[in-house]
Amino acid sequence: MTLNVLVVALRHAALLTLATASTLALAEPASQDRPRVTRSEHGQALTAPSVAPAASVVADFMRSRGADAAAVASLEVSSQGSGKGGLRHLRMQQTVEGIAVHGSQVRATLNNRGELVHLSERTFPVSRQVRASVVEQQALEAALARVHPGSQATLVRGTSSGHTTQFKGGSFFHNDPTVTKVFIPQADGSLAEGFLVQTWTSKGNLLDHTLVGGQGEVISVERRTANDSYNVFRIDPAKTPQTVTAGPGAGNVQSPSGWLTTAAQTTVNIKGNNVNAYLDTNADNRADTGGTAVTGGNFTAAAALTQAPSTTANRAVAVQNLFYLNNVVHDRLYRHGFDELNGNFQINNFGKGGLANDAVLAEAQDGSGTDNANFATPVDGQAPRMQMYVWTGAGATHEVVVGTTIYPAMCAQFGSQLTTTGLTGSVILANDGVGTTSDACEPLPAAVRNRVVLADRGTCAFTVKLQNAQAARATGIIIANNDASAIFTMGGTVTGARIPAVMISQANGATLRALASPTATMRRKAVQPLQLDGDLDSDIVYHEYGHGLTWRMIGSMSGPLAGAIGEGASDVVAFLINGDDVVGEYAASNPLGIRRFRYAGYPLTYANVTGAEVHNDGEIYAGTMWRLRDLYLANGLTIDNLFDDFVDGMNFTPSAPAFEHMRNGMLDSINADTVLTAAQKTARCTLVWQAFAQSGIGDGAIGRVLTTTSVSITPSTVARANCTH
Repeated sequence: MTLNVLVVALRHAALLTLATASTLALAEPASQDRPRVTRSEHGQALTAPSVAPAASVVADFMRSRGADAAAVASLEVSSQGSGKGGLRHLRMQQTVEGIAVHGSQVRATLNNRGELVHLSERTFPVSRQVRASVVEQQALEAALARVHPGSQATLVRGTSSGHTTQFKGGSFFHNDPTVTKVFIPQADGSLAEGFLVQTWTSKGNLLDHTLVGGQGEVISVERRTANDSYNVFRIDPAKTPQTVTAGPGAGNVQSPSGWLTTAAQTTVNIKGNNVNAYLDTNADNRADTGGTAVTGGNFTAAAALTQAPSTTANRAVAVQNLFYLNNVVHDRLYRHGFDELNGNFQINNFGKGGLANDAVLAEAQDGSGTDNANFATPVDGQAPRMQMYVWTGAGATHEVVVGTTIYPAMCAQFGSQLTTTGLTGSVILANDGVGTTSDACEPLPAAVRNRVVLADRGTCAFTVKLQNAQAARATGIIIANNDASAIFTMGGTVTGARIPAVMISQANGATLRALASPTATMRRKAVQPLQLDGDLDSDIVYHEYGHGLTWRMIGSMSGPLAGAIGEGASDVVAFLINGDDVVGEYAASNPLGIRRFRYAGYPLTYANVTGAEVHNDGEIYAGTMWRLRDLYLANGLTIDNLFDDFVDGMNFTPSAPAFEHMRNGMLDSINADTVLTAAQKTARCTLVWQAFAQSGIGDGAIGRVLTTTSVSITPSTVARANCTH
């Protein structure tokens, strides 16, 4: 999590007394993807009690362990958060000449006696600095060429503040792009000046942090997008009736001023301290006009579920439901530690720390897509954006016709959209000559030109398949499912996509593949199924909000492992609140929901993580947490106990985590809890080990990122009976 920088003194008059080295348990040394973690054994602190500032305690301890003195002196506090039992969580970052050192991080936890109990660190030598040969405009152009090739944004340099320059980007962007100078650590120990570019599109809600080197080369891309009284469906229309439910009013800890602000409210634009929910059917990322004024805080529109979500009444229901659910999850997560100091989402932080003016912008029935949702999380002090879509409902929206045979199909969110006339072409099997030759994950041969490509699902993103087909001049692409599950709307965003993509079932794909040179028509069905509103499905809203939780409390939740954890942890938020082991079944019109398996008795383990698809891999983390939920409940613990350990464990988890880091974070949180007895800590930690070991994330399990779509996993089923790791 990147936050505002507050300079603190790292020196103080009194010397700090350190605990003896024999009490320490050191994890593996720092590496490119894994920081060095220092934790205490048997509940003993790493340092003696102290009244010194927390930053000074950390700095003295790091120097005592041989840390580079210049690196320690360059540390500045980025945030200080609260935790269970009076714990204080400190986050620090290296800053040289006022410029942040990219990738540096120090996370420390101190108890209420001023003793250091946990330290995670990744710091870099501070020696010579190498200046960049390109300027901010060139860095921004390089970033756009990578993340949005072909975009027509007009960039005009705007204001500068410190080391950050803002550009005027026009309607292509949700927020104007910014370019911030950073130092990038080099293998020779030097710090090379580079740039961190933030771009956030209006269409697709794509929030990217692109790291650009001093010569203009793109080094990495981190995508940060992965949602009074109210007449609401508390879970979804299939489980709970629409019921008028009172808001909390003022005076509570989670929302001290209540949910509503004093601003004028309407049925399609509801403003509060934690969220502004509004209708955005025209996808311009602003509240639609219209609606009816609401006074007295009573949002009581009644749903007509046999009618389309686009009716006036159903649109009002969508907004009031979305506003309600966002506030529910805000207040629930607040109780378990996602508060102002930990970067939560509020306009007014009531003097409790953190940066304000970042209530969630929740867009109901967003017109930019279907059958999905998203949540973009900027840094603290910038408002995140949740986009909720309508869903297709039961039945296919499109079809592939070969002769007199009709294969049901679903059109992708990306690519051109088909009419009822559609397009017709001869079908050719994708053959890229690499690996699974029918997956279209590599450039396709010239033979596909002016033809419809038939490819299998799997190995790479759907958007990559379309891009490869389009680059080879195909007219469209049909993707066959790779298992017997139902077809669905393929998600993703592609800049400059000009051809359509549809999905058909695995069985129909096999039939089509066996035909000799078939000619197929891809088209939209004349009669569409009744759409369903994702704003009414709390699983979807809570899942999206969960992305904001992990991005703010852990950070760098992208890539094949951390991205998978982000998806899984978002499902955990949903099922810990709703108590249901199936996610999104209402919106998806599927009793199995939007995942491959229900979470009760989840069959896959860490060994099944491939790095190819974050939602599939994320199920494995969520399945582990459901198993831990069952163990907690069977041993006399509560959902609130688990929620506490789940959220507070993120304070002990390094950014860009692997699955075992999430396990270790929970173990360290329990071990540091000043309220629990030693026996209670051991009992709870034993359950954590048991659940994770059964999922192959036991003692000695290691996950490493190899490429953007591949990982190396060493599973383990070994469990410990204590809080060590």
